[in-house]
Amino acid sequence: MKHFEKESLGLFPTPMHRLPNISRELGTNVWIKRDDLCGVALGGNKVRKLEYLLHDAKQQGYDLIMTTGQAQSNHAMLTAACARRLGLDCILLLKDRGITARKGTQILNHLRGVEVRYMDTDSYDEIYREMDRIGAELGRKVYKIPCGGSNALGTLGYIDCMREIAASGQHFDHLVCACGSGGTAAGCVLGARLHLPHTQVMCSMVDNEPFEQIVTELMQQAAELLEIQVDIPVPQLLDMCGPGYSIPSAEGNAAIEMMMQLEGIVLDTCYTGKAFAGLVRRAKEGYYKADDNVLFIHTGGAGGLFAQDWDAE
Repeated sequence: MKHFEKESLGLFPTPMHRLPNISRELGTNVWIKRDDLCGVALGGNKVRKLEYLLHDAKQQGYDLIMTTGQAQSNHAMLTAACARRLGLDCILLLKDRGITARKGTQILNHLRGVEVRYMDTDSYDEIYREMDRIGAELGRKVYKIPCGGSNALGTLGYIDCMREIAASGQHFDHLVCACGSGGTAAGCVLGARLHLPHTQVMCSMVDNEPFEQIVTELMQQAAELLEIQVDIPVPQLLDMCGPGYSIPSAEGNAAIEMMMQLEGIVLDTCYTGKAFAGLVRRAKEGYYKADDNVLFIHTGGAGGLFAQDWDAE
Protein backbone atom coordinates (compact mmCIF):
# COMPACT_ATOMS: atom_id res chain seq x y z
CA MET A 1 0.00 0.00 0.00
CA LYS A 2 1.40 3.37 -1.01
CA HIS A 3 2.07 5.84 1.81
CA PHE A 4 1.01 9.49 1.66
CA GLU A 5 2.41 12.24 3.85
CA LYS A 6 0.03 14.52 5.73
CA GLU A 7 -0.03 17.47 8.11
CA SER A 8 -0.65 17.02 11.83
CA LEU A 9 -3.75 19.13 12.45
CA GLY A 10 -6.03 17.08 14.69
CA LEU A 11 -5.75 15.41 18.08
CA PHE A 12 -5.92 11.77 17.05
CA PRO A 13 -6.99 9.18 18.01
CA THR A 14 -10.27 10.80 19.01
CA PRO A 15 -12.18 9.43 22.03
CA MET A 16 -14.50 6.46 21.60
CA HIS A 17 -16.92 5.28 24.28
CA ARG A 18 -20.20 3.50 24.93
CA LEU A 19 -23.41 5.51 25.35
CA PRO A 20 -25.10 3.77 28.30
CA ASN A 21 -28.41 5.64 28.33
CA ILE A 22 -28.99 5.48 24.59
CA SER A 23 -27.94 1.83 24.62
CA ARG A 24 -30.62 1.14 27.22
CA GLU A 25 -33.19 3.19 25.27
CA LEU A 26 -32.51 1.45 21.93
CA GLY A 27 -31.88 -2.08 23.24
CA THR A 28 -28.42 -2.50 21.74
CA ASN A 29 -24.86 -1.39 22.56
CA VAL A 30 -24.38 2.04 21.01
CA TRP A 31 -20.89 3.56 20.94
CA ILE A 32 -19.70 6.92 19.65
CA LYS A 33 -16.47 7.99 17.94
CA ARG A 34 -15.93 11.64 18.85
CA ASP A 35 -14.39 13.20 15.76
CA ASP A 36 -16.08 16.41 16.93
CA LEU A 37 -13.34 16.50 19.60
CA CYS A 38 -10.40 16.53 17.20
CA GLY A 39 -9.12 19.87 18.47
CA VAL A 40 -9.77 22.36 15.64
CA ALA A 41 -12.58 24.91 16.13
CA LEU A 42 -15.67 22.83 16.99
CA GLY A 43 -14.14 19.77 15.37
CA GLY A 44 -15.43 17.49 12.66
CA ASN A 45 -14.61 14.94 10.03
CA LYS A 46 -13.07 17.38 7.58
CA VAL A 47 -9.88 17.74 9.62
CA ARG A 48 -8.82 14.18 8.73
CA LYS A 49 -9.27 15.00 5.04
CA LEU A 50 -7.58 18.39 5.32
CA GLU A 51 -4.44 16.85 6.78
CA TYR A 52 -3.87 15.24 3.37
CA LEU A 53 -5.29 17.99 1.16
CA LEU A 54 -3.43 20.90 2.73
CA HIS A 55 -0.17 18.96 2.80
CA ASP A 56 -0.62 18.39 -0.92
CA ALA A 57 -1.23 22.13 -1.40
CA LYS A 58 1.93 23.05 0.50
CA GLN A 59 4.06 20.51 -1.35
CA GLN A 60 2.90 21.89 -4.70
CA GLY A 61 3.59 25.48 -3.69
CA TYR A 62 0.06 26.83 -3.64
CA ASP A 63 -0.38 30.04 -1.68
CA LEU A 64 -4.17 30.47 -1.67
CA ILE A 65 -6.72 27.87 -0.58
CA MET A 66 -10.30 28.08 -1.81
CA THR A 67 -13.24 25.84 -1.09
CA THR A 68 -17.02 25.91 -1.17
CA GLY A 69 -20.23 24.61 0.34
CA GLN A 70 -23.51 26.02 1.59
CA ALA A 71 -23.57 29.09 3.83
CA GLN A 72 -23.18 27.19 7.13
CA SER A 73 -20.65 24.71 5.75
CA ASN A 74 -18.64 23.09 8.54
CA HIS A 75 -16.15 21.93 5.91
CA ALA A 76 -15.54 25.48 4.71
CA MET A 77 -15.13 26.77 8.26
CA LEU A 78 -12.63 24.03 9.13
CA THR A 79 -10.74 24.54 5.87
CA ALA A 80 -10.20 28.19 6.78
CA ALA A 81 -9.14 27.26 10.32
CA CYS A 82 -6.66 24.62 9.19
CA ALA A 83 -5.27 26.72 6.32
CA ARG A 84 -4.62 29.63 8.68
CA ARG A 85 -2.84 27.32 11.13
CA LEU A 86 -0.48 26.34 8.34
CA GLY A 87 0.13 29.94 7.27
CA LEU A 88 -1.92 29.63 4.09
CA ASP A 89 -4.39 32.28 2.92
CA CYS A 90 -7.97 31.16 2.35
CA ILE A 91 -11.06 32.52 0.61
CA LEU A 92 -14.41 30.78 1.04
CA LEU A 93 -16.66 30.97 -2.02
CA LEU A 94 -19.98 29.68 -0.73
CA LYS A 95 -23.36 29.09 -2.28
CA ASP A 96 -25.84 31.80 -1.35
CA ARG A 97 -28.01 29.08 0.15
CA GLY A 98 -29.02 28.64 3.77
CA ILE A 99 -28.34 31.06 6.63
CA THR A 100 -25.79 33.68 5.57
CA ALA A 101 -26.24 35.93 8.62
CA ARG A 102 -23.47 36.12 11.22
CA LYS A 103 -24.73 33.07 13.08
CA GLY A 104 -23.40 29.56 13.60
CA THR A 105 -20.28 28.79 11.60
CA GLN A 106 -20.29 32.30 10.14
CA ILE A 107 -19.45 33.65 13.59
CA LEU A 108 -16.34 31.45 13.56
CA ASN A 109 -15.42 32.61 10.06
CA HIS A 110 -15.76 36.23 11.21
CA LEU A 111 -13.64 35.67 14.31
CA ARG A 112 -11.00 34.05 12.14
CA GLY A 113 -10.98 37.02 9.76
CA VAL A 114 -11.43 34.84 6.70
CA GLU A 115 -12.85 36.36 3.51
CA VAL A 116 -16.24 34.89 2.62
CA ARG A 117 -17.86 35.45 -0.77
CA TYR A 118 -21.21 34.16 -2.00
CA MET A 119 -22.51 33.03 -5.38
CA ASP A 120 -26.19 32.78 -6.24
CA THR A 121 -25.90 29.43 -7.98
CA ASP A 122 -26.52 25.73 -7.45
CA SER A 123 -23.72 24.78 -9.85
CA TYR A 124 -20.38 23.80 -8.36
CA ASP A 125 -18.87 23.97 -11.85
CA GLU A 126 -19.72 27.70 -11.92
CA ILE A 127 -18.16 28.12 -8.48
CA TYR A 128 -14.92 26.38 -9.47
CA ARG A 129 -14.69 28.55 -12.61
CA GLU A 130 -15.15 31.64 -10.44
CA MET A 131 -12.32 30.40 -8.19
CA ASP A 132 -10.07 30.27 -11.26
CA ARG A 133 -11.14 33.80 -12.20
CA ILE A 134 -10.45 35.12 -8.68
CA GLY A 135 -7.03 33.47 -8.66
CA ALA A 136 -6.14 35.03 -12.00
CA GLU A 137 -7.40 38.43 -10.84
CA LEU A 138 -5.31 38.25 -7.67
CA GLY A 139 -2.29 36.72 -9.40
CA ARG A 140 -2.40 33.83 -6.93
CA LYS A 141 -1.95 30.10 -7.38
CA VAL A 142 -5.25 28.69 -6.11
CA TYR A 143 -5.59 25.22 -4.60
CA LYS A 144 -9.25 24.29 -5.06
CA ILE A 145 -10.63 21.90 -2.46
CA PRO A 146 -13.91 20.34 -3.60
CA CYS A 147 -17.07 20.53 -1.53
CA GLY A 148 -16.62 18.44 1.61
CA GLY A 149 -13.00 17.69 0.72
CA SER A 150 -14.46 14.69 -1.09
CA ASN A 151 -11.93 13.48 -3.59
CA ALA A 152 -9.63 10.47 -3.64
CA LEU A 153 -6.97 12.12 -1.49
CA GLY A 154 -9.46 13.38 1.07
CA THR A 155 -11.01 9.91 1.27
CA LEU A 156 -7.78 8.63 2.82
CA GLY A 157 -8.68 10.48 6.03
CA TYR A 158 -11.46 8.06 6.88
CA ILE A 159 -9.49 5.03 5.85
CA ASP A 160 -7.15 6.26 8.59
CA CYS A 161 -10.11 6.51 10.97
CA MET A 162 -11.10 2.89 10.34
CA ARG A 163 -7.50 1.81 11.01
CA GLU A 164 -7.63 3.83 14.24
CA ILE A 165 -10.80 2.04 15.33
CA ALA A 166 -9.30 -1.35 14.50
CA ALA A 167 -6.22 -0.51 16.58
CA SER A 168 -8.45 -0.01 19.64
CA GLY A 169 -9.17 -3.73 19.71
CA GLN A 170 -12.90 -3.13 20.25
CA HIS A 171 -15.15 -5.20 17.96
CA PHE A 172 -18.06 -3.51 16.22
CA ASP A 173 -20.82 -5.32 14.37
CA HIS A 174 -22.14 -2.14 12.77
CA LEU A 175 -20.87 1.36 12.03
CA VAL A 176 -23.04 4.37 11.09
CA CYS A 177 -21.80 7.56 9.44
CA ALA A 178 -23.26 10.54 7.59
CA CYS A 179 -23.05 10.82 3.82
CA GLY A 180 -23.26 14.39 2.53
CA SER A 181 -20.63 14.67 -0.21
CA GLY A 182 -19.42 11.08 -0.25
CA GLY A 183 -15.80 11.24 0.92
CA THR A 184 -16.34 10.26 4.56
CA ALA A 185 -18.71 7.46 3.56
CA ALA A 186 -16.24 6.18 0.94
CA GLY A 187 -13.40 6.21 3.46
CA CYS A 188 -15.48 4.41 6.07
CA VAL A 189 -16.72 1.71 3.68
CA LEU A 190 -13.36 1.08 2.01
CA GLY A 191 -11.47 1.47 5.28
CA ALA A 192 -13.75 -1.05 6.97
CA ARG A 193 -13.15 -3.51 4.12
CA LEU A 194 -9.41 -3.14 4.74
CA HIS A 195 -9.28 -2.90 8.55
CA LEU A 196 -12.69 -3.90 10.00
CA PRO A 197 -13.79 -6.76 7.75
CA HIS A 198 -16.46 -7.99 10.19
CA THR A 199 -18.14 -4.59 10.55
CA GLN A 200 -21.14 -3.58 8.43
CA VAL A 201 -21.12 0.11 7.47
CA MET A 202 -24.35 2.01 6.96
CA CYS A 203 -24.25 5.53 5.51
CA SER A 204 -27.11 7.92 6.32
CA MET A 205 -27.63 10.10 3.24
CA VAL A 206 -28.34 13.74 4.10
CA ASP A 207 -28.56 14.98 0.51
CA ASN A 208 -30.35 13.89 -2.66
CA GLU A 209 -27.40 12.86 -4.82
CA PRO A 210 -26.57 9.58 -6.64
CA PHE A 211 -24.43 8.40 -3.74
CA GLU A 212 -24.13 4.77 -4.80
CA GLN A 213 -22.24 6.01 -7.85
CA ILE A 214 -20.38 8.83 -6.03
CA VAL A 215 -19.22 6.71 -3.08
CA THR A 216 -18.26 3.78 -5.31
CA GLU A 217 -16.19 5.99 -7.61
CA LEU A 218 -14.41 7.62 -4.65
CA MET A 219 -13.54 4.18 -3.25
CA GLN A 220 -12.20 3.08 -6.62
CA GLN A 221 -10.12 6.25 -6.96
CA ALA A 222 -8.78 5.95 -3.41
CA ALA A 223 -7.81 2.32 -4.00
CA GLU A 224 -5.97 3.33 -7.17
CA LEU A 225 -4.23 6.12 -5.26
CA LEU A 226 -3.09 3.63 -2.61
CA GLU A 227 -2.10 1.14 -5.33
CA ILE A 228 -4.07 -1.70 -3.73
CA GLN A 229 -6.13 -4.49 -5.21
CA VAL A 230 -9.39 -4.83 -3.30
CA ASP A 231 -12.97 -5.78 -4.08
CA ILE A 232 -14.91 -2.51 -3.90
CA PRO A 233 -17.94 -3.11 -1.65
CA VAL A 234 -21.44 -1.91 -2.50
CA PRO A 235 -22.20 0.89 -0.02
CA GLN A 236 -25.20 0.45 2.29
CA LEU A 237 -27.15 3.70 2.01
CA LEU A 238 -30.17 4.91 3.96
CA ASP A 239 -32.13 7.99 2.84
CA MET A 240 -32.30 10.38 5.80
CA CYS A 241 -32.38 13.63 3.81
CA GLY A 242 -35.92 14.59 4.84
CA PRO A 243 -37.10 17.88 3.31
CA GLY A 244 -33.67 18.63 1.79
CA TYR A 245 -29.97 19.16 2.33
CA SER A 246 -29.21 21.36 5.36
CA ILE A 247 -32.96 21.68 6.05
CA PRO A 248 -33.85 20.26 9.49
CA SER A 249 -36.05 17.16 9.59
CA ALA A 250 -38.46 16.10 12.33
CA GLU A 251 -36.69 12.73 12.63
CA GLY A 252 -33.28 14.39 12.81
CA ASN A 253 -34.42 16.90 15.40
CA ALA A 254 -35.84 14.10 17.56
CA ALA A 255 -32.46 12.33 17.37
CA ILE A 256 -30.67 15.56 18.37
CA GLU A 257 -32.95 15.91 21.39
CA MET A 258 -32.44 12.24 22.35
CA MET A 259 -28.65 12.54 22.22
CA MET A 260 -28.66 15.78 24.23
CA GLN A 261 -31.18 14.64 26.84
CA LEU A 262 -29.72 11.17 27.40
CA GLU A 263 -25.98 11.75 26.87
CA GLY A 264 -25.36 15.51 26.86
CA ILE A 265 -23.73 15.41 23.40
CA VAL A 266 -24.50 18.05 20.76
CA LEU A 267 -25.44 17.00 17.22
CA ASP A 268 -26.35 19.25 14.29
CA THR A 269 -29.35 19.52 11.98
CA CYS A 270 -27.48 19.10 8.68
CA TYR A 271 -25.38 15.97 9.20
CA THR A 272 -25.08 14.23 12.54
CA GLY A 273 -28.69 14.63 13.66
CA LYS A 274 -29.98 12.98 10.51
CA ALA A 275 -27.19 10.38 10.53
CA PHE A 276 -27.92 9.39 14.13
CA ALA A 277 -31.64 9.33 13.28
CA GLY A 278 -30.79 6.58 10.78
CA LEU A 279 -29.23 4.54 13.59
CA VAL A 280 -32.29 5.15 15.79
CA ARG A 281 -34.67 4.13 12.99
CA ARG A 282 -32.84 0.87 12.38
CA ALA A 283 -32.68 0.10 16.09
CA LYS A 284 -36.44 0.62 16.44
CA GLU A 285 -37.02 -1.60 13.42
CA GLY A 286 -35.11 -4.41 15.19
CA TYR A 287 -32.18 -4.34 12.79
CA TYR A 288 -29.62 -4.60 15.63
CA LYS A 289 -29.42 -7.46 18.11
CA ALA A 290 -29.24 -6.84 21.87
CA ASP A 291 -25.58 -7.91 22.06
CA ASP A 292 -24.46 -6.03 18.92
CA ASN A 293 -21.93 -3.22 19.19
CA VAL A 294 -23.00 -0.30 16.99
CA LEU A 295 -20.56 2.59 16.46
CA PHE A 296 -21.78 6.04 15.50
CA ILE A 297 -19.20 8.37 13.93
CA HIS A 298 -19.76 11.90 15.26
CA THR A 299 -18.53 14.00 12.34
CA GLY A 300 -19.02 17.39 14.01
CA GLY A 301 -20.92 20.38 12.66
CA ALA A 302 -22.34 21.66 15.96
CA GLY A 303 -21.76 25.29 14.93
CA GLY A 304 -24.56 25.09 12.38
CA LEU A 305 -27.05 24.19 15.12
CA PHE A 306 -26.72 27.70 16.52
CA ALA A 307 -27.77 29.26 13.23
CA GLN A 308 -31.17 27.57 13.41
CA ASP A 309 -34.33 29.19 14.74
CA TRP A 310 -35.38 26.17 16.80
CA ASP A 311 -38.73 27.73 17.78
CA ALA A 312 -39.68 27.83 14.11
CA GLU A 313 -39.10 24.11 13.58
